[in-house]
Amino acid sequence: MPALGRIRPVNGAPCWVSLLAGDLHAAQAFYADVMGWEFVASALGSNFCVAVAHGRPVAGIGCCSPASSPPAVWTPYFAVDDADETADRIRERGATLAVGPVKLAVGRAAIAADRDGAVFGIWEGTALAWPVGHGSAPARLDLQTRHAFEAAIFYGEVFGWAEPPGGCTVDYAQDHVRVKLEGRTVATLRGGGIETAADPRIRPRWVVDFRVEDSARVAAAAVDAGGESSWVPPRDGPPKDAFIIRDPDGALFTVSGP
Repeated sequence: MPALGRIRPVNGAPCWVSLLAGDLHAAQAFYADVMGWEFVASALGSNFCVAVAHGRPVAGIGCCSPASSPPAVWTPYFAVDDADETADRIRERGATLAVGPVKLAVGRAAIAADRDGAVFGIWEGTALAWPVGHGSAPARLDLQTRHAFEAAIFYGEVFGWAEPPGGCTVDYAQDHVRVKLEGRTVATLRGGGIETAADPRIRPRWVVDFRVEDSARVAAAAVDAGGESSWVPPRDGPPKDAFIIRDPDGALFTVSGP
């Protein structure tokens, strides 16, 4: 398998997605069966690995400490030039900093929850080449939130979207917001999330969507492997062949066709 190259991502842009699981080997088995991923060692140590599809990095999977036992969740990471300054901006705007910033091998990271409870991470340092927003990208990101425009203001101030030149720009539509980098959409923010909902699928959260050849087959494989799946009704954004999948640990992600 070829070596996985590293790049310096653009400040404020999505640069990675990862899953923190309770059992690394069980998670690897599930995602190998369902998504067909292979796994290689990570620079972060023996409790972390990189999922690879067709020779390219797709996501990270790590094992959390049994003592802490945080909920399993797929988390997007955004590149920042200074993790400490960004952490300060997160707190100043009423959001929650859950972990960090902490030193992790080749960079520094922190995990936060925005004001509506959606979990996201920040990363200072180099990152694996992960072409979010390109036509062949392995994943896309959507924020399901209470109010898309309010969320865009929060994240725009935290990550400096729209300034300086060369970074991410923000396009406001009637009911959603598109975050773009060099003309391509790297994230979409949509309203409709309900903070108090009993169903975690409709609470505010960052939706990590993986592109697959046959989403219906993947959804069926997830059920066979001990997970759950549900069809996503068509709307302006997710493709009509999208499915929400819940892995055995409870982590939610979405799969859709090419």
